[in-house]
Amino acid sequence: MAIADLIGDMGRSIGWASAMRAAGLLTRWLPIPQPTMLVGPGASARLGHAVANFGHQKILLVTDHSIARLGLPGALIKALQEGGADFVVFDEITPDAPIPVIEKGIGVFKAADCDAIIAFGGGSVLDAAKAIALAVANHKHPRKLVGYFRGLHAPLPLYAVPTTAGTGSEVTVAAVIADPQHGKKLLIVDTRLVPRMAALDPSLMTGLPKDITATTGMDALTHAVEAFISRWSTGYTDRMALAAVGLVYENLRKVCAKGADLAARERMALAATYAGQAITRTSVGYVHAIAHQLGGKYHTAHGLANAIILPHVLKYYRPAIDDRLAILAVRAKVGAQNEPIDVLARKFLDSVSELNHDLGIPDRLQALRKGDIPALAQAACHEAHTNYPVPRYMSVEICEELLRQVLPKPAARKRL
Repeated sequence: MAIADLIGDMGRSIGWASAMRAAGLLTRWLPIPQPTMLVGPGASARLGHAVANFGHQKILLVTDHSIARLGLPGALIKALQEGGADFVVFDEITPDAPIPVIEKGIGVFKAADCDAIIAFGGGSVLDAAKAIALAVANHKHPRKLVGYFRGLHAPLPLYAVPTTAGTGSEVTVAAVIADPQHGKKLLIVDTRLVPRMAALDPSLMTGLPKDITATTGMDALTHAVEAFISRWSTGYTDRMALAAVGLVYENLRKVCAKGADLAARERMALAATYAGQAITRTSVGYVHAIAHQLGGKYHTAHGLANAIILPHVLKYYRPAIDDRLAILAVRAKVGAQNEPIDVLARKFLDSVSELNHDLGIPDRLQALRKGDIPALAQAACHEAHTNYPVPRYMSVEICEELLRQVLPKPAARKRL
């Protein structure tokens, strides 16, 4: 029986809160590997030199067309060539890592007789590479791997070079893929999905457009916040989450204003990694549950969906999480230690909305349609209740009301 099925059975018999507490005790003791991390300008080339020495017969370099066209993998490719490594490039990953594209990547991997993968790109690229590595090792279609620990065998050797500071997929145990046939996002979870080595190379991120920098940065912040308020949080995850929050508040506005700031880019990359390490232990919550539905239905960028939904979910959680929000406010430097807890909680909540505003992120989702809300809310609540240790449970009706708050504003009537 998979963990999700076990949680579901417990939730129906003893209640969701009790089921999640029990599951949290189990996950706390799961061994989760950590990749060897290479950090700083030129880290992608150093990873290439390292992998070239590992004796793989042929490596599949997974990326997307835009990244390949811009030549971002150039230093990595040069390092592989200098080390005598044989490789083939698959540059057809598209946003959300759709299953048909993953199937094509599996075909390329097999046809080229590869035995390892380097993922070079954003979250969709890294997640697609994880799915390919696990599917090939287990001779299973990606759909058969959806859920928790669905593969008998460990994925083939996987290395990661993130080109955005957002998902933290280089250190997480999950891969989110898209099922375009049914308009859904699907989650594959296995502790062995963590890459063996990862390179955080800020020089790859200096040319990112402001909107992508902003939304991926808010994705990292959402990870850190949801980890910190999770019922599964620990001393370790709290340290990682708080470090990530501090780095985001200190650096995200900087990199959006000046994309070539290497030091700030490196700190944002570390923030994403720290937040990823935190959610690997704590999981996420309603923000992600709702964002996944919006991404599956409308192809909304994950970071954008998280950024829009985050203030509304935090507002719903209050006052149950005020003590945690107060700590976040102090770490984000939007409040002082000696202020009342409820004041600090409100300041942090307001600061999230202000950060969105400063970054040019809208407070409404233009793609959202009123008629879709009941089904979206139902799916989001099911995902959250069967997977995530949320600090306060939300009914489908409340979730519907939350979604109505981010509907696009009606167009103003023109005067005759």
